[in-house]
Amino acid sequence: MAQSAVTRERLFALRETIAKLEGKPAPALAAAQGEALAERDLSTNNDSGLRLPLGIPALDEAVDGGLPLDGITEVRSDLLREAGAGSGFMLALAAMLQRQVEESHSASLPILWIADIVSTMEAGVPYAVGLRDFGLKPDQFFYASPRKLEDALWLAEAAVESGVFPATILEVRGNPKPFGLTESRRLSLRAKASKRPLFLLRQAGEEEASSACFRFLVAPAPAQARPLPDGTMLGGSIGNPVFHLTLEKSRNPAPLSFLLEWNPHDRRFFAVSRSVDPRLPDERATHSGTPLSTSSNRPDIKKEMGALLAFARTS
Repeated sequence: MAQSAVTRERLFALRETIAKLEGKPAPALAAAQGEALAERDLSTNNDSGLRLPLGIPALDEAVDGGLPLDGITEVRSDLLREAGAGSGFMLALAAMLQRQVEESHSASLPILWIADIVSTMEAGVPYAVGLRDFGLKPDQFFYASPRKLEDALWLAEAAVESGVFPATILEVRGNPKPFGLTESRRLSLRAKASKRPLFLLRQAGEEEASSACFRFLVAPAPAQARPLPDGTMLGGSIGNPVFHLTLEKSRNPAPLSFLLEWNPHDRRFFAVSRSVDPRLPDERATHSGTPLSTSSNRPDIKKEMGALLAFARTS
């Protein structure tokens, strides 16, 4: 059934291409059939039972037991300066999936990361030492950066269809025109047919229609200090990374937000309470609502920030 769906999707795309070459409008019937086919295939992608649980009960319940391993999961960041948070969360998902494969098959399979050349100009490329510290195995991590976005899409489609990689990550910047709803549907059909996941990382991108089963908005969050064996916090230290995760696209009627801490040693997430202030007492602000920290090595204490009103002089 999945192979037949892929064949029909190719037929619809071919009809549209021929119509464009002849200068005619795309056949409305073929477009409607393609849309109905994609929607029907995506609505049944939960039947396979292939899931990646995140280990947070509330979050796993919101994503129907875990992220689909036969579909597309999209992760995006609002700003390009937050690209590290998006990349870090995506690497954490890859590490969790790599651990799941090791536990079920007693073997480690490689992860493929495909990055558009435009996104690498600002976000950079993965670093082997950092991958190992983050919980991944550098010798089981492949990286590709095609010169054109069309080549990156072709490579992602071929990688998912081959079934060799337990996870394929596609990184793009923004909302490029060559990567629209049609390309997203084609990738989704490939993922469903091969029962392999595709993780889409959209750096500095806006919300748009896609065939992704779920979409997350990831932003950086303050990391807590590193705990000591006696239960106290090590001053001036930086603990494990923390992500502010918002589930934007799901079956839930409203977006859900979570604070997740990534433990690279155990390769799992932990929920962080929003009431916890990760800063030490001497690092916190003098007044509530003041974004500046307390003055150090100075006799003066800054005044509380607030609204200022300018009055005209009377003389």
